[in-house]
Amino acid sequence: MKPTTAPACQRRPTSRLPLPALCRALLLGAWLGLGAGAAPAYAGQWDVAALMEVLAGNPGGRVRFVETRHISLLDGTLESRGELVFVPPDRLERHTEAPQRESMVLAGGTLSLERGGRSHTLRLRDYPEVAALIDSIRATLAGDRAALERHYALSVGGSAAAWTLDLLPHDSELARIVLRISMAGEGAHVSRVDILQADGDRSSMRIWPPGQ
Repeated sequence: MKPTTAPACQRRPTSRLPLPALCRALLLGAWLGLGAGAAPAYAGQWDVAALMEVLAGNPGGRVRFVETRHISLLDGTLESRGELVFVPPDRLERHTEAPQRESMVLAGGTLSLERGGRSHTLRLRDYPEVAALIDSIRATLAGDRAALERHYALSVGGSAAAWTLDLLPHDSELARIVLRISMAGEGAHVSRVDILQADGDRSSMRIWPPGQ
C-alpha cells in the first residue's frame, strides 16, 4: 500500500499528532539500556552527570511495554501493550499489539504510521514542536547533556540501583506538548515513564526486557 504525505493545507496541528506515543517512544529509544541489569557502583555523588554516563552508549534493542493512558475528556483509562525497537543512531519502532495493531516507525526526519491497513508518512520538519522534542532526546543518545539542558530542567534522585529522573521543559515550544516527564529505573534499565501533557492527559508506561 502506497504511503501518503499530507500536503501543507491538510496537515493536522501538532496537538493532534500521535504525541503521547511519539514522546514516549522517543524517550525510550534514548534510554532503553537493555541487558544492563546490574547497577554500576559509584563512589562519588549520584547526580545528572552520573546518570548520563550510565545511560550513554546505548547499543539498541527491544523492550516490551504496557501503557495506561488517562484522557482528560474521558471517564476511565485506556491500556495498550506491545514492543519497542531501537536501532542506533536514529531508527525507532513502536509496534502496538493490543487493543489494536498499530505500527510507528521513526527514521531520520520521517515518521511513518500504519493502522487498520492504512499508512501515512509525516515529515517532522513540518512540525517544529515535535522536531525540537526529537532533537533534545537525540542529544541524550550522543551524551550531550548541554543540548538536553537547553530544553529541560533536569532533576535526579535516588541511586544507581534505584534512580528517578524528572524533566521539566523550559523551552516554550516543548511546553506546548508536555508539562513534565518522570522516569524511574535501575542501572541502565528504564522501568517506568510517566508523562503529563499540557492538555491534561497523562500516561504511565511500564517497560521490561523480553522474556521477563
